[in-house]
Amino acid sequence: MPRVVVFVVVIIFAPLTLAAEAMLEFDSPQQEARYLNLIDELRCMVCQNQNLADSNAALAQDLRNRTYDMLLKGRTDEEIVSYMVERYGDFVLYRPPFKLTTLVLWLGPVVFLVIAAVTIVLHTRRLRHQPDLGLDPEERRQARRLLKD
Repeated sequence: MPRVVVFVVVIIFAPLTLAAEAMLEFDSPQQEARYLNLIDELRCMVCQNQNLADSNAALAQDLRNRTYDMLLKGRTDEEIVSYMVERYGDFVLYRPPFKLTTLVLWLGPVVFLVIAAVTIVLHTRRLRHQPDLGLDPEERRQARRLLKD
């Protein structure tokens, strides 16, 4: 029964949370498009795998509000992004620039793939070149029986 009550409460109040976000007013459709693009391109620092547009975290809400305020004050997209990077670092960007501090983000996956490929090749070669233990058929059967037990 309590689950039903929780479900009903969520269904009733969910539109209210969305309405709070929908109350933003823009001077033009272009300004709204810029806002939506910015919050889509900036990463939530709490969720880390969600952008500001998709995150429900309190910090994401604050950053959306800050972005909105900066847009209304006439700041350019570059100024807004620079502000976010100054404050939170390059990790706030879904597409961080290629530089020394973000080298791990860009090259890390490639390095791990190379290490995995080399490991697989070496392991395969080692298995292929294992010496024959010189067991006769009877000894092999005994060994298989022991391994099954």
